Amino acid sequence: MKRASGSHILVNLYTRRLAYFEGDRQVNLYPVGVGKAATPTPTGSYVVVVKIVQPGGMLGTRWMGLSIPGGNYGIHGTNNPSSIGGYVSNGCIRMYNHDVEALFPKVSIGTPVEIIKGTAGSKQVNLQGNPGAGSKIHVVQAGENLWAIAARYDTDLSLLLETNKISNPEIIYPGRQIIIPTEM
Repeated sequence: MKRASGSHILVNLYTRRLAYFEGDRQVNLYPVGVGKAATPTPTGSYVVVVKIVQPGGMLGTRWMGLSIPGGNYGIHGTNNPSSIGGYVSNGCIRMYNHDVEALFPKVSIGTPVEIIKGTAGSKQVNLQGNPGAGSKIHVVQAGENLWAIAARYDTDLSLLLETNKISNPEIIYPGRQIIIPTEM
């Protein structure tokens, strides 16, 4: 079965939820366990780089490794289901085994994964907290890219990437909030 164009995963560390999107439509929402204070889950834009069935032990029944530099981070099942919903891991994103088994076939190598800090009670989440004084928020629309957004606001692409902690400018999706920095 062909995967819908534009599918992506959004992980909100505040709500401890993982959302799976096809295009701009949220298809599934799952509770997750994320990194504890001493070993937080890194925020940013990544992609799935490896998928493993039955990795075993604490990784549960499925592993989807992420392109996070400097570590071996992933989305995986767990042998400790009571940890779901908490700040409990060494930085990985834990799911109930039945949830990761449902998500696994929908996700391909290269699927974008956005990990955000999030906020309480907000559908649209500002990735980096409050923008600086005079900064604006731009909500990405279908078909937009960061080059066009930078041109629209007459800002430098590298400044846009740095402000929003985006490592790959090709990984954005509709509904994502982008902070448009003001020049000092």
